[in-house]
Amino acid sequence: MSIHQDQQPQKEATDESTAFETAHCQEEDEKQHGASQRNSMEITSVEPSATPPALSDREILEIPRVENVVLEEQYPVTNLRYGIVAWDGQDDPSNPRNFSSGRKAALMALMGCISIVVSLSSSMIAPAMADIRDEFNEHDQVLSDLAASIILVGKGIGPLILAPLSEIYGRRVILDLSNWVFVAFQIGCALAPNMATLIVCRLCAGFGGAGCLALAPGLVADLYAAPSRGLGTTVMGLGGIAGPVLGPVLGGIIGQRLGWRWMFWILLMLAGLFTMALMVLNLETNARVLIKTKIEKLEKDLLRDDLRNGYDLNRPASKRSLLWTGLRVPFYLLRKSLIVGLLAVYTALIFGLLFLFFLTIPSVFENDYGFSEQGTGLANLGICIGSFVTIFAHAIISDKWLRRLTHRNHGVATPEMRLPLLSIYSCLLPVSFFWYGWSVDKRASCALAIISTIPLAISTTGMFMAIVTYVIDCHPEHAASATAAITFARSMAGAVLPLVGPILYQNLGLGWGNTLLGVIALLFVPIPIILSRYGPAIRGRFEG
Repeated sequence: MSIHQDQQPQKEATDESTAFETAHCQEEDEKQHGASQRNSMEITSVEPSATPPALSDREILEIPRVENVVLEEQYPVTNLRYGIVAWDGQDDPSNPRNFSSGRKAALMALMGCISIVVSLSSSMIAPAMADIRDEFNEHDQVLSDLAASIILVGKGIGPLILAPLSEIYGRRVILDLSNWVFVAFQIGCALAPNMATLIVCRLCAGFGGAGCLALAPGLVADLYAAPSRGLGTTVMGLGGIAGPVLGPVLGGIIGQRLGWRWMFWILLMLAGLFTMALMVLNLETNARVLIKTKIEKLEKDLLRDDLRNGYDLNRPASKRSLLWTGLRVPFYLLRKSLIVGLLAVYTALIFGLLFLFFLTIPSVFENDYGFSEQGTGLANLGICIGSFVTIFAHAIISDKWLRRLTHRNHGVATPEMRLPLLSIYSCLLPVSFFWYGWSVDKRASCALAIISTIPLAISTTGMFMAIVTYVIDCHPEHAASATAAITFARSMAGAVLPLVGPILYQNLGLGWGNTLLGVIALLFVPIPIILSRYGPAIRGRFEG
C-alpha cells in the first residue's frame, strides 16, 4: 500500500496528518502510472533504509502553518514495506475520527460532566465567604478573596504541564491522574482547620481540575474534523461555562442549609463518581499515542525494530527531548504565534472582567436588595438563561456558518470564518457593564438588574467558545497546548483582578466602576474584526 505524491504544488489535505512515501517508491510509480496529478497529502520522501536525523528543539516545536481549514481529511496509512505504521485505511475503526457518533457523544458528555464539577468548585464558595471568615476569625478581606480565587491559579498552571504531557503519554492516563488529584484535595478543603490550609488545598485542587479543562480541546481535535468542531467545542463549553454560572446558585443553597464544608463533600462525591466512570468508559484518542501502541505490538509480532510512527516520521526524538520541548510548547506559542498571544490577552481581559462582575453580586443583592444568602445565588438567574441559550444556539449556528461561508468562498474554508460570531458577541460585553452598573447604582428594580446580566452571559459564553474553536482550527496539531496557553492567561487574570475589585468599587462606585470596565471592553471590540480581515496575513507572516 503506498501513497503517491503530486508533482505540482497542492493544498494540504489534512491538518494533523502527513502521508508518506519514499523516493524509490515515487520513481517506480512514475514509471508505471506517469506523472498524473492525484488528490493526496503533502509528503516527505525518505529512504527505506535510512533513519531521519533527529530534529532540533526549534524544529520539534515548529508551528505548522495552516492556511485553510480542511473539510475532507486524509489520514496516514500503514506501509510496512518501508517500516511506516499508521492506520489500516481511511475508514480504520480504531481511528478516533471514525468513532461512531454515539461513542463520540458519550466521551464528550463524560468530559462535560467532570468539567461542570471542576468549574463549580471555582465559584460555589463565593456566597459562603462571609461564613468562612467568621468561622476562621479572619478579618483580612484580601486573604478571603484569595481563598476564593486561588483555585484559578492552579487551573492556570495545570494546563501548561498537563496538556503537553497528554500529547506524549496520551489523554486518558493524564486525565485520570489529574482528576484523582482534584478529588483528593476536596477532602483537604472540607477538613481545613484554617484559611491557610483552605488556600493551599484549593490551589492543589485547581491544578488537578485543570486536567479536564486542558485536555478537552485536544479531545475535540482528536474526535472531530473541522466541520463539526463547533458542535464539539459547544459540548465541551457546556461544562466550562455551566459551572461558574450554577456555582453561586448551588453554593448559596448548600451554604445556608448544610454549611460551607458540605460544598466540598458534595464536590468530592460528584467528582469521584465521574472520575470512576471515565476510568471505565474513557478511550485513548491521541492518534500518535495509539499508533505508538500499535508499533509496540507489531515489533513483537513481526520481530522488527525499524518501525516508525506515521505521525512522527520527520520528528524522531527521545522521550526526554519530546517531554522537555513539549512542556515549552504553550510558551513557544505565546511568543511565536501572534494570534495565540493576542487572544490570550483578550481572553484574560474577558475572564478578569467577568470575575470582577461576579465579585459585586453578593454585596449588591444582599445589602442593597435585601436578598438572603440563598437568594443571592438566584440573582445569577439572568446569567444562567443567557449562558444556556448561547450554548445551544452556538451549537446550531457555528458549524452551519462555517459551511455557508465556505460555499460562498468557492469551497475553501479558513479559520477566520469562525470570527464573525466573535465580533457579534464582543459588542454585547460593554453594553452589559453599562446597563448593570447604572441599574444597581441607581437602585433600579432587582428584576432589571438581573435582566442586565443576560447580555453579559451571552457575550462571555459565546466569545469563549468562538475563540477556542478558532484556535483549534489555527493549530490543530497543538490544540491542547495552544488552548493551555490561553487558559493560563485567562486563569491568572481571573485570580488576580478580583483582588483589586474592592478598591475599584470603593473609589468609583458601582456606576462609574462598571462604566470603566465597559470602556475597557469597548476598546477590545475591534480585535475580532481585525483578525477577520488580517488573520491570514498575520498567520502567514508570524507563523509561516
